[in-house]
Amino acid sequence: MTTDQSAPGGPRPTSRDARATGGPVPGGTDQQYRRDPGDEVRASASDEADQGKATGSGPADTARTTRKRTNADEAPGKNAGTSANPTTGRAAAGKNASVGNGNDRDKAATGKAPAAGEAADQNEVAAGKTAAAGKVADQSKADTNDKAKTNGSGNDRIDDKSKVAHQDEAGEKDKDGKKAGGDGASAGDSGTPDGKPATDGSKPDGTPAKDESKPDPWAAFGPAPEPVPTWYGRLGRRVGRLLVHEWTLAAVASLALAVLMTWPTLRYPAHTLPQDYWDPSLQAWQMAWSGHILLTEPAQLWHANAFFPERWSFAFSDTLLGYAPAGMIGGGPEAALVRYNIMFVLAHALATFGAYVLARQLGASRTGSAVVGAAYTYAPWLLAQAGHLHVVSNGGIPLALAMLARGHGWSLRHGYRPERRHEGWVYAGWLVAAWQLSLGFGIGLPFAYVLAGTVLVAAVIWYAKRIFWRLKRPFGQRLFVADLIGGLIFAGVGVLMAIPYFTVTQLHPNAERTIGDIAIFSPPVTGFVTAPAESRLWGGLHEGARSLLPWHPEMTLLPGFVLYALALGGLFFSIWKLRQRLLLLAGVLVAMALSMGTELFGGRFTYVPLFDHLPGWSGIRTPGRLMLWATLLLGLLAAGAVSAFAERVREISAERIPSWPSPWLRLATLVPLLLVIAEGTNTTPHPVVPAQPAAMRSVDGPLLVLPSGQNHDQPVMLWSTTRFQDIVNGGSGFTPRQLDDVRRVTMTFPDQTSVDYLRTLGVHNVLVLRDKIAGTPWEVSVDAPVDGLGITREEIDDVVVFRL
Repeated sequence: MTTDQSAPGGPRPTSRDARATGGPVPGGTDQQYRRDPGDEVRASASDEADQGKATGSGPADTARTTRKRTNADEAPGKNAGTSANPTTGRAAAGKNASVGNGNDRDKAATGKAPAAGEAADQNEVAAGKTAAAGKVADQSKADTNDKAKTNGSGNDRIDDKSKVAHQDEAGEKDKDGKKAGGDGASAGDSGTPDGKPATDGSKPDGTPAKDESKPDPWAAFGPAPEPVPTWYGRLGRRVGRLLVHEWTLAAVASLALAVLMTWPTLRYPAHTLPQDYWDPSLQAWQMAWSGHILLTEPAQLWHANAFFPERWSFAFSDTLLGYAPAGMIGGGPEAALVRYNIMFVLAHALATFGAYVLARQLGASRTGSAVVGAAYTYAPWLLAQAGHLHVVSNGGIPLALAMLARGHGWSLRHGYRPERRHEGWVYAGWLVAAWQLSLGFGIGLPFAYVLAGTVLVAAVIWYAKRIFWRLKRPFGQRLFVADLIGGLIFAGVGVLMAIPYFTVTQLHPNAERTIGDIAIFSPPVTGFVTAPAESRLWGGLHEGARSLLPWHPEMTLLPGFVLYALALGGLFFSIWKLRQRLLLLAGVLVAMALSMGTELFGGRFTYVPLFDHLPGWSGIRTPGRLMLWATLLLGLLAAGAVSAFAERVREISAERIPSWPSPWLRLATLVPLLLVIAEGTNTTPHPVVPAQPAAMRSVDGPLLVLPSGQNHDQPVMLWSTTRFQDIVNGGSGFTPRQLDDVRRVTMTFPDQTSVDYLRTLGVHNVLVLRDKIAGTPWEVSVDAPVDGLGITREEIDDVVVFRL
């Protein structure tokens, strides 16, 4: 025992002395004892702990009690013990009291304190085990002194970590209402007087439990449960999301714009054709023939019914073979006209949609991409090509490029992103590219070379970065396989399409172009600022400039002054990086140089090397159609400027309160698009196609229709779509020598020489159209006697039929 000699008022006994002698508790009313500050703090902590147990306080009070007990236990020179004050019922906390079983609670209830050795033993036991609530040993003793029982229902002393864990667990049980705060039972007690679980559904205090079967009246104020969607509900939501998807809206807008910009193509689709009825009649026949022969005799695809008795006649010009599925629907000239007009409108819509998708994939905004789509489809120079469906059908080019870029996870703005790779888009891109090639080599062949060059450059850059820059980027085996298979499909389609054309070149040497032929159709530099006559805005103003061009239908190459201005602005203000802008500009200049053919330095450094060394390039008759690539690249430059402007508008709107731009500011972003569309409006004529003669529906072939010529024979090919009988007539990119001979010999028909020559070819019937022979030799000879020629003559309406 120690005393504090330095404290005034004489020696004071320690708390152990006080408990041993039964004297007053430190901190009581006896002034001969000095209060120990540590004892006061510990007493306060013990009081708070007792109050928390008695009232069933929550985990927060338990945690505070735990911290205070721990501080008291760690006080040096103090021994554990318990002292109860029977007068106040409050535990005197000179030392930390820890009673972990029912015997200790009995002692606390009778006012006896455990010996110091027992407390130490209890501390040692509690330090190695997780504290658990003790059970009540004697319920009658617990009832006699509720306060003492409350003091004795505490947890055993444990180390800091296990104590905190137990208190948390007890607190969670308090939240569930499983702990009775007034009876001294711990969280693990059942709440019954004998310690057994209650089986009658009553609460520990004897009150009846709430009937769980009754509905909760407050449940009506809760949120309604989510309804379980039905299969048709899920389908409807998916269809709804599809209808409002960006690509769906872009496709619908492209189609609506195509109908508007090509009007009145669909006004009388069974009777009229856009621009003229010569080349469009030929292409309407091509679609009808491919659909008909693939359903009846696919092996004879390339041996068409026109140009009899020539073989491989279907390869005399671009075939539009990719439209064969459409040719399988309907029959006869009217169906062929309707089919052509519908495909003409859809070709414009696909071009707009494809260019839009490509610009979006490369990183342009919606408005900028719309500018690309409109400029690519409705550029003024393309208005002169309205009679060439194989030229207008160019939407597969940007669409295939967009799919391939998406499949490889690449965009112009963000570069290569491996996480966005998807081999499905790669397959789709190669298939679309193969379909585009099947429409014709006039547009498809340059596309094939551009695609091959892109693959080659990309492969070189890829391996150069891996070897020299040590930059290893994932590519993936599946993506490589998709490129390999897709590339083989594309190449296979190209080879299968090229075989008939190489055969035609061997059989008809005059079908191959010469550099002299290219010079005839090569436009001068003034053609890039001259609009065709079909342009509503510039056609009349540029009439004088067109008169200076040798062949203005293929030399008026104006892509649009608005497009020029936007592309120029895109060189200085754009979302594209400077290096990307310069590359786009270089592409524009290269495409324009090639479009000039032999006009630029004689083509020695531009067109002539391609003409001499690239297979199939000599079959391209009009270099001006390469302006298609310049238009696309100009559109991408313009999209960079428009997108940057749209982003700036969004930044300005974000600074406004509320964060919405004014209507004028929103409309300003649409001005470039509206200007491009306005410059693409046209005055394309839609002439009525000559009606099919009744004789074409009844007379068998092989037959010859007179008069014959390039422009006369193309409607005849259209008329033959009712029965597809063999006809000598035909129109294409070149004229076979035999057809030239037929036209020359039959100028004196009917005479013995012409009749014998036609019989030699196997011709059985000759039809002379009275309404077409005015001013020709047949105007007189058609009624000449035929005695001695071994032929007969009859008239069917306005057609004179000679049967050989």
